[in-house]
Amino acid sequence: MGIEADDARVREALAAHSGTEAGQWHLVSKARHGMQVLFETLRSARGEGEVLTQGLTCCTAVDPIIAAGLVPAYGAVSPRSLALDPEALTASDRTRAIVLQHTFGLVDDAGAAGLRARADRVGALLVEDSAHCVGRLARDAGGRPLADVSVHSFGIEKILPTRFGGAVWIAPGLADTPLGTRLVSALDGLPQAGHRADLLVRGYRTELRVLTHLPAPVARPLRRMLTDAGLFEPAVADVERRGGVSRRPMRPSALVLRQVAAGLAGLDANERLRRRTVTVYRRELGRVPGVELPELVREDPVQPLLRLPLLVADTARARRLIAELRDAGLYATDWYRPALYPGVTDPTAYRYDPAAPQNRPGERIIARILNLPTDVGPNRARAAVEVIARSAATPGD
Repeated sequence: MGIEADDARVREALAAHSGTEAGQWHLVSKARHGMQVLFETLRSARGEGEVLTQGLTCCTAVDPIIAAGLVPAYGAVSPRSLALDPEALTASDRTRAIVLQHTFGLVDDAGAAGLRARADRVGALLVEDSAHCVGRLARDAGGRPLADVSVHSFGIEKILPTRFGGAVWIAPGLADTPLGTRLVSALDGLPQAGHRADLLVRGYRTELRVLTHLPAPVARPLRRMLTDAGLFEPAVADVERRGGVSRRPMRPSALVLRQVAAGLAGLDANERLRRRTVTVYRRELGRVPGVELPELVREDPVQPLLRLPLLVADTARARRLIAELRDAGLYATDWYRPALYPGVTDPTAYRYDPAAPQNRPGERIIARILNLPTDVGPNRARAAVEVIARSAATPGD
């Protein structure tokens, strides 16, 4: 099977899962590459301006904005959905796009409709960040996708058991415009990743395993040396914490396409497992004092989340729980603390002020957040809840 057939298999699988058409999907070697091409095309077509996004995210979701020569601006985060709050959002004629992020895979159709309306008022694009929920799109009351562009990730620690790859969906209404035509041409004209990229893919697991088990004073310089030599692809490169990008955008290699196709074949089962796990978390954590779930997590229908977000009293409490869960063999994480996770080394490039009024709601969430794995099944979910319940019964931090 040739690379064109592999490409078609992936696009057809995405279309089948999302109720869209295969021709509306365009594949990239990383989701952030797709965002970079989008924002570069947008700036070229409509000029300089701002992209409204949120601080409760990874810095790699903001890097493409900066790399494209646009300015990131930040809106208030809704405690209900962990996405931008449409009621608190201020857009202007300088707003080129609004980013709708489905944090942890929480898809809020009502909130998305509010962001759609605000984008329409100022002639901006609504860009959907579906990195945490591959193949899922926010929809209006009639079931139609709300976004102009939707970006999906097959990267590390996302829904699929893959490490590389991404996809960009372009709405038919945008594709038929001059901007959409330029965007399609730019994405489809990207160079194809070749054998060098395949070497990175094949060696990734082994390199990561070795680096993880080495002492930190040895692992850090070795990781940096391998990265600089192009022999290792970290989840977040040093340059990506300074507002830069680590590689030029490309289309995925044949090996990545085959891995993604295999992952998509198991996506329905993957989501069923996550729904069962989330169901247990929702029911059992509701009985634990001092633990709060975002409102959208508690609403029906149950969503197949990438991770289960929960909020506790403060950062010290969150850190203590993460340590206790990891001691019990459960991979709890601190996504997204600090803002622009895992933290940036050149704050001026990102123009993010944690004390700004619009950023305070997000900062309050960031201070209290931790999250739990959802690909572990109901029994491991119950074990995690038991750890949290025991910790809640123990006074002090």
